[in-house]
Amino acid sequence: MTRQSYIFTSESVSEGHPDKVADRISDTVVDAFLGREPEARVACETMVTTNRIILAGEVRGGSEEQTAEIIGSLEERVRAAVKDIGYAQEGFHWQNADFACHLHGQSAEIAQGVDATDTKEEGAGDQGIMFGYACDETPSLMPATIQYSHDILRRLAEVRHSGECEVLEPDAKSQVTLQYENGRPVEVLQIVVSHQHKATLPGGGDPTSEAMAEILKPYVLQEIPDGLITARTQWHVNPTGRFEIGGPDGDCGLTGRKIIVDTYGGASPHGGGAFSGKDPTKVDRSAAYACRYLAKNVVAAGLARKCTIQISYAIGVANPLSFYVDLHGTGEVDEAVLEKALPEMMNGVTPRAIREHLQLNRPIYARTAAYGHFGRTPDNEGGFSWEKTDLVEAIKGLA
Repeated sequence: MTRQSYIFTSESVSEGHPDKVADRISDTVVDAFLGREPEARVACETMVTTNRIILAGEVRGGSEEQTAEIIGSLEERVRAAVKDIGYAQEGFHWQNADFACHLHGQSAEIAQGVDATDTKEEGAGDQGIMFGYACDETPSLMPATIQYSHDILRRLAEVRHSGECEVLEPDAKSQVTLQYENGRPVEVLQIVVSHQHKATLPGGGDPTSEAMAEILKPYVLQEIPDGLITARTQWHVNPTGRFEIGGPDGDCGLTGRKIIVDTYGGASPHGGGAFSGKDPTKVDRSAAYACRYLAKNVVAAGLARKCTIQISYAIGVANPLSFYVDLHGTGEVDEAVLEKALPEMMNGVTPRAIREHLQLNRPIYARTAAYGHFGRTPDNEGGFSWEKTDLVEAIKGLA
């Protein structure tokens, strides 16, 4: 039986965290290719450090000429992404950072295993296991610890971009610790916010931990549901003191180093593969989205309070090797029933079936790079399609 009373913590990082800068750039590359060629193949890794941006990886964007044209457009797109995040610092500036692109053609041996032919269905882009999770702790059907951590940083980014809070710079981290009783969050025990800041406060003054706490606490309080913050809640705002040097100038950033931030904050297993920089033939990304989609619909249908789904693939093989459902003792239906029915609702959860059902061959990925890939609102351009709950009625019929 799952524990009912415990303390749990999740963290988030902002769009200006160096690893998230790298994720944003890698997904900007994915969008650039899918915007021109929906069947493009992209595996892009990014490294950012003091005034330096480096891309590497494998791509295929149609003809050699079209691939070269897309690659030629990337520097402008990448610099625009960094500008949008807000980096115009001496140590990392969207306009002045050195840019190097080492993208090259996809391996023909990988391509022959993945591409569909007259005699073979499109196979998975790699072997591996992927997980999806949903729970009823929040309206987004996400764990409360990670949802609140994301919400805090998203709100602080809003007031930074708008100019309402002038002292803030892009790099930031948050962490929320909750007390659970009877499986429900009842109290915030600890809140950590570390936020990069300018050298001085507006109008002068030193941005000490105490001064930054006074500035940031009101925004944090807006994002935590009433009643959860109590007299026992401990606050840790910029606990090391000054946080003026940050972003890629303070710490090297790499694609794919924040996979728990990207998913469920540690409340669910993770298959090990990162998402950003990968086109949707890579099941690390697309199958994880499919598992979240199915798990969320199970919980939204009221058949369980919690649902974990695991799926596995072999490179070049279309059909999954396994499909596993765990309702954590909260289910209103036998897991074996779901294990048979859920894949059929997505035409067998082959890589192509996932991409077609969720319409993933679109330039929708840069928006996923910060504040989590899950728990978001589907948008009009097709972003976050895996957050839809359009299978609820069909799933209710399984009970």
